[in-house]
Amino acid sequence: MAAITATAPYAARARDLHNRALVRGWLYAVLLVLFALVLVGGSTRLTGSGLSITEWQPIHGVIPPLNDAEWQEEFQRYQQIPQYAEINKGMSVQDFKSIFWWEWAHRILARSVGVVFALPLLFFWATRRIERGLGLKLAGILALGGLQGAIGWWMVASGLVDRVSVSQYRLATHLTLAALIFTATMVVARGLAPHSEPAADRSTQRLAGFIVLLAMIQIYLGGLVAGLHAGLSYNTWPLMDGKMIPSDLLLLKPAWLNFFENPKTVQFVHRIGAYTIFVVALWHMIATWRRQPGTTHARRATLLFVLVVVQASIGIGTLLMQVPLHMALTHQAIALVLLGFAAAHWRGTKGAYPLPTKMSARS
Repeated sequence: MAAITATAPYAARARDLHNRALVRGWLYAVLLVLFALVLVGGSTRLTGSGLSITEWQPIHGVIPPLNDAEWQEEFQRYQQIPQYAEINKGMSVQDFKSIFWWEWAHRILARSVGVVFALPLLFFWATRRIERGLGLKLAGILALGGLQGAIGWWMVASGLVDRVSVSQYRLATHLTLAALIFTATMVVARGLAPHSEPAADRSTQRLAGFIVLLAMIQIYLGGLVAGLHAGLSYNTWPLMDGKMIPSDLLLLKPAWLNFFENPKTVQFVHRIGAYTIFVVALWHMIATWRRQPGTTHARRATLLFVLVVVQASIGIGTLLMQVPLHMALTHQAIALVLLGFAAAHWRGTKGAYPLPTKMSARS
């Protein structure tokens, strides 16, 4: 009996670690699907396909047109919106299919994320593999996913009546919420992972968290740039319109409107955001090596800075080449990789979540 009592904490700890590995593996799978969803969303935007499905049918919309009559019906709906009349007038049904499939794939993948997240969560909860305190975090992420679906339609609806494209405000909101869901999922997954180093000092933790915030803001700014097609103009670097600080940045009145509706100002602010992240990531790397040389925290800070340099280089190349599809998608993909790594690094500086089963000092 004494032997069983002595080994009980070890068995409980092994069970907790096993459950964490299962939940963590599931969350990593969710991250892969989210990554694919954001890239397909980017392709949908860049190919001008986002308004090809003019109705929001969460259940029936899973089934695409199955015959010529249904394709004609779907095409006729698209012909009623301004984008067709002003940009795509005269396109054939075959041309319509090419944009329809991008938007359909984006919507079906979004629904798939809900299934991939909700069903395993229900299973893990029912089998008591979700630790106390973790359930609310996961339920919150699921709720954000539901909100994202509604915001996605809210975004599409902005381009069906008076515009030929969606509102940049709504596009940036949709993209930023996707980034927030991705970040939250990464933070929880990383919190369940084993850590080889003790937590970093508070200064390192705060600066790592600040970089995550800066990356989120930069993604929001990127959404504004995309919504305004601001990357298609002023395709020079480091000068913009022949100057380091271009003129007419506050052309619109009131002045704050320029930061959301003036393509020149929005692109300039996006550039400033990139410079800011570069400087902060460089300082974070240097400071972490000074405080904790040779640790995994310092090595992660170095890799984070390398990712910032890579992303900045791709962003400059995308601008100079006037936003070709492959470069724009690469820029979006690396932005998500950078954000995910920054989130994982921040959680890594804080250490893993405490295990439910604590070993006593005598054990």
